[in-house]
This record gives sequence, C-alpha cells and structure tokens, in this order.
Amino acid sequence: MAGRGEPPEGTPEGVPGGADDEYRSVVFDEDFVRAARLQEFSAEERKGDHAPAVRSRHLWSRARASRQAVVLVILIAAAFAAAVYMGVRHPYQEPRPRPVETLRSTVIPLAPADPVPGGSPADLFRHSRADQYRGGADGVTLPPARRTDNFSESQVMSALTTARDYVVASAVDREVVRGAATQPVRLLLDAAQYGQFEQSLERPTADGRHAVTGWLIRFDPAQVALADEPVRVRGTLTVSEATSSALEVTAAHTYVYAVRPAGADTSAPASLYTVRRELRLRLDHEDLRDHRVEVVQSRVQAGPQSCAANSAAYLRPLLAGQRAGSEAPSPTDPFALSQDAPLAACGLLAPSAQPSGLPAGADG
Repeated sequence: MAGRGEPPEGTPEGVPGGADDEYRSVVFDEDFVRAARLQEFSAEERKGDHAPAVRSRHLWSRARASRQAVVLVILIAAAFAAAVYMGVRHPYQEPRPRPVETLRSTVIPLAPADPVPGGSPADLFRHSRADQYRGGADGVTLPPARRTDNFSESQVMSALTTARDYVVASAVDREVVRGAATQPVRLLLDAAQYGQFEQSLERPTADGRHAVTGWLIRFDPAQVALADEPVRVRGTLTVSEATSSALEVTAAHTYVYAVRPAGADTSAPASLYTVRRELRLRLDHEDLRDHRVEVVQSRVQAGPQSCAANSAAYLRPLLAGQRAGSEAPSPTDPFALSQDAPLAACGLLAPSAQPSGLPAGADG
C-alpha cells in the first residue's frame, strides 16, 4: 500500500517541497520587474557569440521619451490657446468700421389743396390708385439677377436680396413705421454708417445728412397710429456696377399707409398717406458677405402734409378732415447755401393722388 510518501511522479510543482523551492529566493516581485532597466536584444543582435539575451536600457532613451512628452504638452497648450483666441474673435462680431460715402437725403412734403378724405381703410384703398398694390413685403419684388463684368449672378442676387430686406425693414416693418423700433434698420447698415445713423436718431436735423426720415419711414406715435390694413407697396429694384468693386441698387417705391389719430378707436375715420421714396444703396464685397448696405442717397416725397411740418424726426401726415395751412415754405437764399444748409422745398399733392368717389358720409 502506498503511504503518505511522495507520489510516483514526484512532488508537484508549486507546492512546498516542489521544484520551485530552489528558485524561491530569486523570485521578483512586480515593482522590481517594472524598475528593471533591461531590454531584450533583437534576433540580429543575438546571432553573435556569447551575446547576452538582454541589455541595460540607457538613461538617454528615457530622456528622449520625456522630451516627446513635453513637446506633446506644448502642442496641446498651443491648440488650446488658438481655440480660445478664435473664440474671442468669432466671425459674427461687428465688422470694423471703414470709410464709406455719407448719406445725403431730401424730404419734400406734398400739401393738399383740399381737406384730407377720410373713411374706413378698406373703402379708402378701394377708391385709391393703390387698390391694386400688394400688401406688405409682398409688394417689394425682386427682378431677375444677371451677372455683370465684375460680379457673378449669385453676388448680384445677394445685392438685390439685401437691398430688398433694407426696403422692407425701413418702410414696411410696422414696429419701425409706428416709431417703436430702429434696430431692424441698423442691423442692415454698413458699420461705417453707424455714427451718422446714431447722430440722426439723437439729434435729427433737416440738413440733408441727419434726418431720421432719410434712413427710414416713421410716424410720431404720440400723433399718428397705423390702421390694421397693411401698407400697400409698388416699385422696382435695379442693379448696376458703381465701380469694379461695388454694386449699386436703386430702390424706387411708392408706399401707401392707412393712418388714424393716435389713441382713436377703430371707428374713427382713417386717411391715406402716400410716400414716394428713391434710395441708392451701395454694396461692396464686404457688404455682400455681411448682408449690409451703404445708404448713399435718399429722396422722399410724402403727403398729404403741411409745408411747415418739420420732417427731420418723423413724417407728419395730415389726418382725415384736416387741410394744409396757407403758410409758404421757408425762404431760400441761393447765395447763402452751404453743403449743410437745409433744403426748403414743398410740393402740391395732386388731387388724383387722393381717394375719390368715396361713399357719402365717408369723410366723417
């Protein structure tokens, strides 16, 4: 019988008394292995006689690895700095102002010979020459775009679209027209014209350069309210090359507004106020990119309005039943004119420009 002696095949490895016992004193722990500066020779290097299987790693190898780590950290830091810089100077910030042409504007009131007709907005439009005009922004239509010598078809279309947006913002947007907002217009101006625009808003003057009504059409909210009917619009947009580096769009439109006295209810008679405006808008490559315009010239004829009314800050319609005074325009001395002198001008509103054939009693 076999006792508790060793098995026939000998003591198993890994147990006390086994073959591992004689090597137990040289077993390396994990920290020792990681700290060892040993590197295995390649097969080519081991071909030589008595070549050891491993060799010690030199300190310069570790130094080279450290340098690579430092270079990687520097690259990451540089990339981070570039990202922060681009974030601060993002492409949507306002462009730096550059010299552009100064806006020159003229506002000519058109005085009626008779009292202003009144009635409901629907009746007034039905009996006026604006009956076939489109309402709101639909009345500002775009022509076909054709390339020019120095601008592609897409650039021409961009110029027309930007000009249309300016026309709508400055003469159709109800918040702008009723005197409650100016930002929609400002956002479409070339940044170099901000100074002139802001000065016009702060200190409006009929000097041909700083009249708010040269930039936009608006009424004094303390005197005039818009009726619910949308403004009726008809006109044209034409484009040409001003220079080899700029396009010029001419926007010539007639706008007809239904207005009432401020604070009056909807039963009060309304009247029509007609504005004929011609704008010259210039767009260079930066304007095309930024969707902005330079307003070079503005010419406005508007009535019914008294010749004596100051139109620098607001257009001032004569309302239903009112008539123009007998005052004459301010005298003009052609020998004393300077570039900043106000232009004293007034016209007579043609009777055909007023609604006619209104129902009896519509004048209120």
